[in-house]
Amino acid sequence: QVHLVESGGGSVEPGGSLRLSCTASGFMISRYAMSWVRQAPGKELEWVARLSASGISAYYADSVRGRFTISRDNAKNTLYLQLNSLKTEDTAMYYCAQAGRAYNEFENDSRGQGTQVTVSS
Repeated sequence: QVHLVESGGGSVEPGGSLRLSCTASGFMISRYAMSWVRQAPGKELEWVARLSASGISAYYADSVRGRFTISRDNAKNTLYLQLNSLKTEDTAMYYCAQAGRAYNEFENDSRGQGTQVTVSS
């Protein structure tokens, strides 16, 4: 059974950094493409980043490219998202999920409970 648990969120000022973690159980992330998605208040889910199953290729939404970095630790079965140069518009609940076929698709049913990121001065 797929189970994902996100952590690492918090409140930071604009320009700050956070590292989000997503610990998986029930499957090995090294065998799956994985994604991070987010949902801001009153808005739809937005795809943020994707890491290929090989762990070699990473893809990012235009809004976060150059500021966010997706990675994983196979030994810990954990996916990460490093958030740098945070902006107020990055405020959202962040979720990890198994990726879908297209670069920006994800398996919605696999999402964890999420971790909140709030960026404000």
